[in-house]
Amino acid sequence: MAPAGLPPRFRWPAEWEPHEATWLSWPHNPETWPGCLPEAEAEYVEIVRALAGRERVRINVKDARMEEAVRRRLAAAGAPDAGVELFHHPTNDAWVRDHGPIFAVRDGDGAGRERVALDFLYDAWGGKYPPYDLDDGIPARVARALALPRLEPGFVLEGGSVDGDGAGTVLTTETCLLKPSRRKPGEAERTREEMERRLAAWLGARRVVWLGGEVEGDDTDGHVDDLARFVARGVVVACAEDDPSDRNHAALADNLRRLRAARDAEGKPLEVLELPMPPPLHWRGERCPASYANFYLANGAALVPVFGSPQDRRALAVLREALPGRELVPIPARHLVVGLGAVHCLTQQEPAASPGS
Repeated sequence: MAPAGLPPRFRWPAEWEPHEATWLSWPHNPETWPGCLPEAEAEYVEIVRALAGRERVRINVKDARMEEAVRRRLAAAGAPDAGVELFHHPTNDAWVRDHGPIFAVRDGDGAGRERVALDFLYDAWGGKYPPYDLDDGIPARVARALALPRLEPGFVLEGGSVDGDGAGTVLTTETCLLKPSRRKPGEAERTREEMERRLAAWLGARRVVWLGGEVEGDDTDGHVDDLARFVARGVVVACAEDDPSDRNHAALADNLRRLRAARDAEGKPLEVLELPMPPPLHWRGERCPASYANFYLANGAALVPVFGSPQDRRALAVLREALPGRELVPIPARHLVVGLGAVHCLTQQEPAASPGS
């Protein structure tokens, strides 16, 4: 039987809180990036370059042979070697936001803090892309490598499907968390009330803000990290599509209405900043889920996907205002997003071992 939830006084930190490291899983699956894996890998290297020197970079690779190839690739791109650690943790794919652990912490009175790895079930977004057994095993491998306790909630939850402010407010979507395909045999029905109970038990949610739509081309059933993100307590950036003829327009407008009517865990209204969408981006006739909301907050920086569009400048301006004091690092993502994800989907933060780090 799965434990009832987080131990007392543990919480899920916000992404902007100090990191010990960022975890990555090296991209290697040609089916994920059909006809453009080398180009996607080149853009992926820019993520490593942006992180190195700001925090440790911990990368899951298949074996010693892949480790050697990755180190050569990083060296050729001029990425710093210091602080980049490679772990022989084989994966099926690269989406560590969803297959990696979610970390919770208990802040202590002294310099240290307790940390725990949450090992939710992972099934490649409702069994869409088998096999996924190696990915499902990553949280256990990471917890073992870090010598951290590991808790198994016993249900499917992907890191990209939730976003939090570190103080009890969680953003998510009905289209993903209530999807029948996420429900495993013997699991209780996924009603809003049931999922709010689980988010309270495992992520410390005191208020869940439910959004409804998903961006065109998304294969995750509506992960919130393509729609709306906390940038500070009480402040959310949310995607908006100006063109009423675009298929994203209505769903994103509905999300904006929901956010403006919402309250956080303290009962306060949210400040909502509109983030533009890039123009439609297609690969081999299929629309990709390109979104500027798929940024990642590293120590002192925001890594923002850009797509070679005039909208890039507008999006960066919005995020620059929303994230004062944080360097914005544009990450080319025209090929990364062919895999149906971008910077946030490819990263997972490990909170600092000391709250003052």
